[in-house]
Amino acid sequence: MAISVETFFLNPDAQGTLQARIQQMIAEGILSGRFHIAEKMPSSRKLATHLGVARITVTLAYTELVANDYLSARGRSGYFVSENAPVPPVYSPPTKTADKVDWDRAIGHSYTGGDTPTKPNDWHRMRYPFIYGQADPTLFDHANWRLCALRALGQKDFAALTGDYFDQDDPLLIEYIARHTLPRRGITARPEEILITMGAQNALWLSAQILLSGQRKVVIEDPCYYSQRDLLRHMQCQMLPVQVDADGLPPEAIPPGTDLIFTTPSHQAPTTATMSLPRRRKLLDRAKQLDALIVEDDYEFEMSFLAAPSPALKSLDRDGRVVYVGSFSKSLFPGLRLGYLVGSERFIRQARALRANVLRHPPGHIQRTAAYFLSLGHYDAQIRRMGTALHERRRTIEAAVARHGLSIAGRGVYGGSSLWMRAPEGTDMGEVAEGLLERDVLIEPGAAFFAGQVTPKHFYRLGYSSIATARIEPGIERIARALGG
Repeated sequence: MAISVETFFLNPDAQGTLQARIQQMIAEGILSGRFHIAEKMPSSRKLATHLGVARITVTLAYTELVANDYLSARGRSGYFVSENAPVPPVYSPPTKTADKVDWDRAIGHSYTGGDTPTKPNDWHRMRYPFIYGQADPTLFDHANWRLCALRALGQKDFAALTGDYFDQDDPLLIEYIARHTLPRRGITARPEEILITMGAQNALWLSAQILLSGQRKVVIEDPCYYSQRDLLRHMQCQMLPVQVDADGLPPEAIPPGTDLIFTTPSHQAPTTATMSLPRRRKLLDRAKQLDALIVEDDYEFEMSFLAAPSPALKSLDRDGRVVYVGSFSKSLFPGLRLGYLVGSERFIRQARALRANVLRHPPGHIQRTAAYFLSLGHYDAQIRRMGTALHERRRTIEAAVARHGLSIAGRGVYGGSSLWMRAPEGTDMGEVAEGLLERDVLIEPGAAFFAGQVTPKHFYRLGYSSIATARIEPGIERIARALGG
């Protein structure tokens, strides 16, 4: 297929004849990697018409490029990027001249500089990826997801595919969440109390935007999900980190004057601590005493393969002060970006309006595909399959950790997909993680999860949702060797 003629533009500031400028334009396209070896150039007639020049000018430019081995001519087939052309492996546009804008002055709010760490894009190619929150392709039901996606593309679902819901959501997906997902957590909610979001992160952002203003005080867990702390840094609020213990967030440590509490009671992020039922009741009592609201992030409740999970905090709430955040991204795949908010109708009404102003609604095709996948029973089958696999990996990783003398700092009572680990005092797990990359091992240093300028560096997280059981033992052995074990 020929390179689209619409991608060719002559630089009006370039020097030289038209022929020379056309040569330069094509050579720059090849040298930057925009044009690939063996790609067909537009015909001289088409390119001449597009550029508004004589055809002979383009033909002469092509001929000169053939002589310089940038292009090759193939009889009546046309001109192609030469096999010998100096094409780089990736497209690299030329550097532009420096902006004349003072961006330090122009940018009113900065959203960079948080704690969110980067992860290698090619993690799936590593032999020992102890990465958290990524999907295992061997466990995902590709065939039925594809069938559900095709069904959602059908004529019957044309409106769901192409329509603008504005501030509404797919009724089939909302119905499934209300009738099946939430009752499993002991929660009852009407459609007016449920909002679909672009993953849990979007749900947390919506909650913060609506519930925080001025100098309101918000309690977060320490350590906590680093993106949650990054999000709140950009709010005009007073952030109060409260250190968690073996049962999660201690209610008695929540200071007076607190307006909002963010918590992960089912699987504390990242320690995986599970909040006991008595403590959940005490947390609700403390919130009532302070007249504070609670945002409950129940991000991994489906991963409770060791025992039935505790009831959600929202299910114990009798005052309507708990906003519940759920997600399908952990149980299906993170790229899905589908989560949901559950709360009082007045809160959801505001969240719905804010979401509509920012992104309207999550794509209708994705919502309808997920609705079919859930309602046809494929989701439940996947959860059972994942639970079996994660249980086996959990036993394997705990046995390997014990055998090699590593220390577990936290593990979920009901399951989960990671272990929170502790290295000897004085160990910089950031440096250890860098060294392990050379040994094909990926781990997550724990410093980013803690609040404050000086954070403990000897913690790290081992995810086991994406690593094959057979590779856990040799991977743990390499970690132990890196720690001097």
